[in-house]
Amino acid sequence: MDALEAILTRRSIRRYTAEPVAEDLIKKLLEAAMYAPSAHNQQPWQFIVIQDRQLLDKIPEFHPYSSMLKSAPLAILVCGDSSRFKSSYFWPQDCAAATQNILLAARALGLGTVWMGVYPKENLMEGLRTLFKIPEEIIPFSLIAVGYPAEEKLKPERFDEQRIHYNGW
Repeated sequence: MDALEAILTRRSIRRYTAEPVAEDLIKKLLEAAMYAPSAHNQQPWQFIVIQDRQLLDKIPEFHPYSSMLKSAPLAILVCGDSSRFKSSYFWPQDCAAATQNILLAARALGLGTVWMGVYPKENLMEGLRTLFKIPEEIIPFSLIAVGYPAEEKLKPERFDEQRIHYNGW
């Protein structure tokens, strides 16, 4: 699958088969994340790979939009590492780019994903910080459920020429 096809056909998948995601595929997802652009090339990210069923099942106790983790064999928690910040302004964009790279790489590899927001919701960040014993300088940013899709979603038409403005409004 080429990059444009992955971009245009990626959908939020919330139901997964029980098939585990192979370690080599997980590594490819994380490699894609680490090739995301970042301001000043600071690469301010850290990742927690979550495969433990008990941990996956605990997250919906405090994250109201994470019920799909009950069927996902894997989740990746994308975090900002404040010890790597050269500027405190851009790390959310950097971590968002890393998150999107994971979503697109997963699609290209035949996996389904859904991006669950975490930052800047203090209760979600604190719940994850406590569950995973995350140090203070690490900031939970996004949570991605990953697995083999147990649902199929069609590509809706989203291109809208009325949203494009050339050389001004």
